[in-house]
Amino acid sequence: MIEKQILAKKLKEHKIQKYIGERLNKTGYSHTEIKRTPLGEKIIIYTTRPGIVVGGRGGNIQDLTNILKKRFKMENPQIEIGELKNPMLDAYYVCDKIVSTLERFGPNRFKSIGYRTLQAIMDAGALGAEIVISGKVPSARARSWRFSAGYLKKSGDISENYVNRVKNTSLLKSGIVGVKVSIMLPDVPLSDKIEFKEINENKKEDTNNKTENQVKEKVIEEEIIKEKTE
Repeated sequence: MIEKQILAKKLKEHKIQKYIGERLNKTGYSHTEIKRTPLGEKIIIYTTRPGIVVGGRGGNIQDLTNILKKRFKMENPQIEIGELKNPMLDAYYVCDKIVSTLERFGPNRFKSIGYRTLQAIMDAGALGAEIVISGKVPSARARSWRFSAGYLKKSGDISENYVNRVKNTSLLKSGIVGVKVSIMLPDVPLSDKIEFKEINENKKEDTNNKTENQVKEKVIEEEIIKEKTE
């Protein structure tokens, strides 16, 4: 019984997040976080364009609040706007930006869009990133173009839990173009990471002197023991 309640709650949260993502598509939207408080559900929407999300005099927020009450049976939803500290490390924002740029300038500049976006991700501090653009770009035959840089895990626990992957589509005159973004954040714990530490020269000399003294003491002790036995 408890498992069913937990599953139903998680399914409801997933539907809410999916609906908000579709409604706020191409507005700098990143993701939605849902928290439960004594006063009701707190919904935090992370975006880089809070003015567009809020709307004139908070009209968009009010409309979204009413929809959440009627469609998802939420008693007292409280919507807040969260700020993204580093947008270029957020796969949702980067993917949405690429889709918007393709729809604005067309597929002819897709290489420039891919390389510039990839460079901006790496400049933001990412360990690795990959952008895949698939569709009829630039010719009439569909194919995939891959832009990658840095170190990016493709399998294992780190790939499953620490690499942000997002997919989206862009509707162009030539057809639908798919965009996939994968970003490996700088704070990912890597088991195969090797760090080199610099040794202070003074400390190194002290260590060498200490080792020499220890050897001398050991030699003297051996000579004393030898004399006693003789």
